[in-house]
Amino acid sequence: MTLTKILAAGLVALSVLFALSILLRHQPSDRLLGFAEARVLENRAQPNVTAFTSLGLGLGSENVLSQPSNKPNDKLLGGLLAAGFDEASCTSRYQSSLYRKTSLHKPSSYLISRLRKYEDLHKRCGPSTESYNTALQQLKSGQTIGSPDCNYLVWISFSGLGNRILALASTFLYALLTNRVLLVDRGKDMADLFCEPFPEKSWLLPMDFPIIDQFETLDQKSSHSYGNMLKNNVINASTESAPSYIYLHLVHDYDDHDKLFFCDEDQSLLAKVPWLIIKTNNYFVPSLFLITPFEQELSKLFPEKGTVFHHLGRYLFHPSNHVWGLITRYYHTYLAKADESIGIQIRVFDSRPGPFKHVMDQVLACTLKEKLLPEVDMQDSVVTISENPKLKAVLVTSLNSGYSENLKNMYWEHPTLTGVVGIYQPSDEGYQQMEKQMHNRKAWAEMYLLSLTDALVTSSWSTFGYVAQGLGGLKPWILYKPENETAPDPPCHRAISMEPCFHAPPFYDCKAKKGIDTGTIVPHVRHCEDMSWGLKVVDGHDELR
Repeated sequence: MTLTKILAAGLVALSVLFALSILLRHQPSDRLLGFAEARVLENRAQPNVTAFTSLGLGLGSENVLSQPSNKPNDKLLGGLLAAGFDEASCTSRYQSSLYRKTSLHKPSSYLISRLRKYEDLHKRCGPSTESYNTALQQLKSGQTIGSPDCNYLVWISFSGLGNRILALASTFLYALLTNRVLLVDRGKDMADLFCEPFPEKSWLLPMDFPIIDQFETLDQKSSHSYGNMLKNNVINASTESAPSYIYLHLVHDYDDHDKLFFCDEDQSLLAKVPWLIIKTNNYFVPSLFLITPFEQELSKLFPEKGTVFHHLGRYLFHPSNHVWGLITRYYHTYLAKADESIGIQIRVFDSRPGPFKHVMDQVLACTLKEKLLPEVDMQDSVVTISENPKLKAVLVTSLNSGYSENLKNMYWEHPTLTGVVGIYQPSDEGYQQMEKQMHNRKAWAEMYLLSLTDALVTSSWSTFGYVAQGLGGLKPWILYKPENETAPDPPCHRAISMEPCFHAPPFYDCKAKKGIDTGTIVPHVRHCEDMSWGLKVVDGHDELR
């Protein structure tokens, strides 16, 4: 009887297990069903529809996607970057080449060798080294004893993010030209936005730097301001005993004495000073090309003169892992599958809330006239689209979402004869919020995303657009600044070079000691397209059109 009961119980158990196996095979669990539905939806999703998003981007850098690519991975950017960094600490440094086309502009062998020499100098003289500690003691004492082993250039974090990036690139070039060690004031977010560009030693100024608490109050009236010292005859060309440090005020409001920084004689005087501290919101590279002692070195560094920021920007500015996560997630979700991508950067210098009709009219007039965007059929004719239409992804960056909404509606409501258009805008912050961490992360991510596009439209006077065009090696179509709330005619103009504009250059002949148009001295420094008094570096063969 016991054996019979055991056999009967076993048969019942087998029957139950068999029934369960059939049930599980044909009725998947909720979790499995959810994955299945996600795959079906993903497979059904077609890229040939107009889309708009204000993506909620996370803070983390986890799950940063690597970009599959069938092109060679020149992760050192033609020798511009040094090998040997810890890749996990800064994913963007060696992954960036997977996301953009190979640059047509190769760094010169001389620039590459000078960057390696600078890295050696930074390693020898950077924070916590014996040379740094010795120079720091002299700074604290206020006396310069003998010739120091290392001279320093301290950059003060100041102004909006686009201005900071351009100002820091200019300052680094000046450090290269004068054989100084660059140290960067971290401000509120420099360490959060950018990776370390130099191996082994940080470029960040130590927090215990003696006069760091004075940075915010330094201005052209400060006692150590170079212009102020010249004005009061505290120093001059014949000065033998140099002060321990000098403050250089190169902000847009600087005066004629401050601008003497760009004179040959003054550079000889500044070379004696072990510590220079600079505050600027300008891309002052064009005026460095007009300083005689720097001419030959700049020609060797940049045989293609219009590539200064393109090379130095890609060398210095690597998005932190937080920001790289924002960039790669957005790129893979919205831009990676496009056949062509267009960037449109809209910056309106108006305190009133937008969007403004005249700005929208100007954007459309430019992009349609230059055939960057396709015309739409306003008659809504029946249009036959091929099975695999070309997708043009349009990345719009603006503080206001109204412009991308208008573009989205236009391409949704009316057909085109040349493929389909997707409109994407990562954020619409409403107004500039320079002190907010996430605002600046998004701003840096959007500049970088714009630099990955195939063609670019930018707004006049905007450093945001300058950064994007320089990193991407793009000559953008620049939207003229509107006057009297009217769209300009013509609406835009193709840039003569990818270089940013110096908005506040000096107009002074140091030798003749009189005013001069500094945009006519040499053929490779010209006036900007978007700001008639500004200066920009161009290649010698570039011509205004």
